Amino acid sequence: QVQLVESGGGLVQAGGSLRLSCAASGRSFSSYAMGWFRQAPGKEREFVAGINWRGDSTYYADSVKGRFTISRDNAKNTVYLQMNNLKPGDTALYYCAAASKILYGSTYYPGSNYRYWGQGTQVTVSS
Repeated sequence: QVQLVESGGGLVQAGGSLRLSCAASGRSFSSYAMGWFRQAPGKEREFVAGINWRGDSTYYADSVKGRFTISRDNAKNTVYLQMNNLKPGDTALYYCAAASKILYGSTYYPGSNYRYWGQGTQVTVSS
């Protein structure tokens, strides 16, 4: 069992930065691939970024490439999403997830491949 608690969301001006954190409980955290997703009102949930258990392979949605960086610190049981050059279109509820199985390449993208989900943290970008 893995429980995820997210933090770091808030209100920021366009061009600003935020770092989201997802603290995980469970001794097997380091064995899970992790992902960040987001959902805006009236929109479908979408994949944002993913990272493998070693932290040496990362995956990003085209809309955030070059601006967002996913990382993890297994010693702290925490995954991060550093968000730079934020845009109003980034406004959404962001949540992290732990995979339900081994992920590889494009399998990072579907939310159905993740077993555990955080409660979400709101990111609002003003213009």
